[in-house]
Amino acid sequence: MNPQGAQAQSLDTRKDPVAGSIDARGHTVLANKVVEKIASQVAGDEAVAGGSSGGFLGIGAHADLTSRPKVSVELSGNMATLRVDVGMLYPAPLRQATEDLRQRIRDRVMELTGVEVRHVDIKVSWLTTADADAGGERKLL
Repeated sequence: MNPQGAQAQSLDTRKDPVAGSIDARGHTVLANKVVEKIASQVAGDEAVAGGSSGGFLGIGAHADLTSRPKVSVELSGNMATLRVDVGMLYPAPLRQATEDLRQRIRDRVMELTGVEVRHVDIKVSWLTTADADAGGERKLL
């Protein structure tokens, strides 16, 4: 007994789930939609990449560098494969721009979610110029 008359208790956290044992802790499960939205936002933050906006069920949509690209994710445990449908600003070196975008998505998704991105497929579905995106009107000289 201790001086106050109470028996000393051992703090064996392996048996007490309330005490925070490793066995009692859960694990975080991310839905595909979470990774899709994060990857889409990362891709949309790039100045040379964008998505489509407007329209209904894909009909009447137009190129928009300010909207987020469409992303689909296959998640297997802690590894992901992403497919990104993106539009890009032209003229730009497309090979370098897509590789930079791929690396940026891979790094940021890993940093923000802890999910390892194994592969990023990028489909460039449209190209636009800065003039066309600024209102759709081109001035002829």
